[in-house]
Amino acid sequence: MCGECRESQPAFAAARAALVYDGRCRDLIHAYKYQKRTHLRRPLALLAADSLRDFLAACAPDLMVPVPLHVRRLRERGFNQAVLLGEVWSREWNLPLDRSAMRRIRWTEPQISLTAAQRRDNVKGAFDVGHADSVKGRRVLLVDDVYTTGSTVKECAATLRAAGALEVSVVTVARAPGGS
Repeated sequence: MCGECRESQPAFAAARAALVYDGRCRDLIHAYKYQKRTHLRRPLALLAADSLRDFLAACAPDLMVPVPLHVRRLRERGFNQAVLLGEVWSREWNLPLDRSAMRRIRWTEPQISLTAAQRRDNVKGAFDVGHADSVKGRRVLLVDDVYTTGSTVKECAATLRAAGALEVSVVTVARAPGGS
C-alpha cells in the first residue's frame, strides 16, 4: 500500500499498473490519448495484459467497468481511452466489459495540470451508476489508462461501492512514478 492509502483507505480493494508512467511509456500514452493514435490501444493493452494476469486471478472480477468520460470530452476526443483498452482486455481475459455501468454526470476540468487536492475536488460527485443492478453484489474491475494520484478511480470506486458493488479493484496500463 502507498502512504496515502495507509492513511485513508480507498473504496477499492487493490490497484495495479503494468508500467511506470514516464519516458517512452508516457510518450506512447500521450500519443494514444491526446494525438488520437487509437491504433496504440492494442499494443499498450496487450503489453499490460500479461503483467496484470496474476492480479486479475487474485481479485477474480465478474465484470470490467471503464472510467467514463463526460459526453462533452467524449465528443472532443472522439473516443474513451479506458473503453478502448477495456475492449482489448475483455477479449484477452474473457471478462465482460460493461461500457454503460457508470457515467460522468458533470463536467470536470482535465486532471493533467491539477494538484492532488485539486484533482480530488474536481472529481467529487462527478460519477453515477445508471443501473445499480449491473454492479450490485459483483466484483468489479475498474479500468483506466493511467493512475496518477488515484483521485478519479477512488471516486469511481466509491460510487460503485455505494451502488452495491461487492468489491472494486483497479487496473491501469501505467502508474505515475513515486507512488500517489
